[in-house]
Amino acid sequence: MADRSTRVQFLKGVGEARAKTLAKQGIFSVDDVLRNYPRAYEDWNNITSIKDACISENVCLKAVVAENPQVVRINGGKILVKTAIADGTDYMHIVFFNNKYVKDQLKEDEEYLFFGKITEDKYHAKTMLSPRFEKSPDRQRIRPIYKATASLPSKTTERITEAAIKQTEGQLQEFIPSYIVQRYKLMSFGDAMRNVHFPESETALNLAKRRLIFEELLLLQMGLLGEKSSGICRIAPSLKDDYTQEFYKALPFEPTNAQKRAIAEATEDMKKTKPMNRLLQGDVGSGKTAVAAALMYNSMRNGYQSALMAPTEVLANQHFKTLRNFFGDDVKIELLTGSVTAANKRQIRARLENGESFMVVGTHAIIQNDVNFKNLGLVITDEQHRFGVNQRADLSAKGENPHTLVMSATPIPRTLAMMIYGDLDISILDELPKGRQPIKTFCVPTSYHERIYKFLRKNITQGHQCYIVCPLVEESESDLVPATEYYDYLKSTYFTDCTLGLLHGQMKPKQKDEVMRRFYEGEIDLLISTVVIEVGIDVPNATVMVIENAERFGLSQLHQLRGRIGRGSVESTCVLLSDAQNDEAKERFDIMCKTTDGFEIAKKDLELRGPGDFFGSRQHGLPDMRVANLMTDTRILYEAQKTAKEIVDGTVKISEEERKNLQNEVNKLFQRVSRN
Repeated sequence: MADRSTRVQFLKGVGEARAKTLAKQGIFSVDDVLRNYPRAYEDWNNITSIKDACISENVCLKAVVAENPQVVRINGGKILVKTAIADGTDYMHIVFFNNKYVKDQLKEDEEYLFFGKITEDKYHAKTMLSPRFEKSPDRQRIRPIYKATASLPSKTTERITEAAIKQTEGQLQEFIPSYIVQRYKLMSFGDAMRNVHFPESETALNLAKRRLIFEELLLLQMGLLGEKSSGICRIAPSLKDDYTQEFYKALPFEPTNAQKRAIAEATEDMKKTKPMNRLLQGDVGSGKTAVAAALMYNSMRNGYQSALMAPTEVLANQHFKTLRNFFGDDVKIELLTGSVTAANKRQIRARLENGESFMVVGTHAIIQNDVNFKNLGLVITDEQHRFGVNQRADLSAKGENPHTLVMSATPIPRTLAMMIYGDLDISILDELPKGRQPIKTFCVPTSYHERIYKFLRKNITQGHQCYIVCPLVEESESDLVPATEYYDYLKSTYFTDCTLGLLHGQMKPKQKDEVMRRFYEGEIDLLISTVVIEVGIDVPNATVMVIENAERFGLSQLHQLRGRIGRGSVESTCVLLSDAQNDEAKERFDIMCKTTDGFEIAKKDLELRGPGDFFGSRQHGLPDMRVANLMTDTRILYEAQKTAKEIVDGTVKISEEERKNLQNEVNKLFQRVSRN
């Protein structure tokens, strides 16, 4: 017998060599085998006759091998194995590609089950290409299909999983408290594991999925609530007076109604003694920094300091310059990043500690142990999903229960925001500043390069600036366009009379700053860059962006990149260059061309990818979902969230042993993040 902690090499039929193959897929223990859920199922229960089988449908046929399989050699040394099957209603040929073992596995006059797609041959006769098959059993079943690789086909994973189920029989102990199992009529853990891999019926499969979805969301919610409750503070530095109108008078523009609403909501929060916890969501260019500036100004006028932390020096510099433009020289604002000299850092730290400076903008350098504040009242994190949980907590710990504003230019679908930021109020900037023109987006194949270069030259001639974004910095074994090589190529061919710039993450901060300064001030016509420009550069004169190998970027990332243009009053164009033909890439490009609504795009991105991938699991500390779907399992999410809160706050009385068992499972779920 085995339990969930047993190393995978000790399962029957695995051993050391196969254990190494499984390790590459993140499977180290019996528990990992059990949690490696099927990606799809084939219903071998529903037998179709050859006569009734429809073209292009996946069907299961129960038929006799009518001809001895024949091996045929074709071009390139490859082989085909041809045979025919019959079931009493009709007769049909089947073909196997590059599988010489089929000849010995299929015996003439013996009955088998064949599962595959019905196609037509050149004579319009039905056929099956490389169907899966097995000896006709006494009873059919629903077959699991697992993610497959060349070294680990689905059938091998199926055999290993079957061994894991058999060897853990009676050992899979329930860890959800019995009260909750009864309350939501959940299938037991052992039954759910058996039926999610080897369903007794479609009904049993659905019950198993429901149990595992609830379980996964309950554990996730408990983990997130645990992080939040550990840092809950009660008494915050409240604002006595509201200086918002004074701030508006100093602005060189009229704020949008959405900005005014967000500022009012946050200011009202900050007047209370309970710490503000607010998420400010706004699409690229919607004016989040102006909202942050208003709150920082209000904090300063009430005698409190504020800190704005950004994930990169590029973005920190951008915020610093924007705030300087808002406040001029009347307000002392510090910039604290890794590239600041040691002598300047000492001076900045001294001014923050003695209260001489009321505002600081920076990177993680702000949360170093030697940075102290005299009276920190407001902390702001921008693009906060790029920070780890501990980094965000460290910033808040610099003050006595400061108010917290979380800013995100990555629009987060409501269900995901509810899940992660369940204790935060949400403000949304849903309108762009006046004068902004919508960005037109097109997707074209790489054969359009000549036309694209002419289009770029036309815009440069008209006095505008342009971007070309590449997925790589340097050449690699892949066929992707590298930024460094592309820069040299364009500089010596199509754009010899233009000023080109190169920007990538491997450059030193000072080099990057210099390139961005030159681009911002109009000295560079065409900037060839990697995704380092995803955040940080705000150049109203930039009107065209070309994204090479666009299939290599996620949907939300494409939207973030596109947001670097369209910052002025001139119509802007984004061109996605790709030869990709797969359905997912086409789906991404289609929505990019149809809409510039960041929330719509984020919703689609979450459908295509899990929440861990949506944010980047490692940065956010959020495990990816293996069975739950946040777009379709909303009702179960509400149930799980309600239950998790009841357990954490003690509303539901459970035994110490039940609490311990549940917490062990929470820990396992979150350990997946650090292991991936």
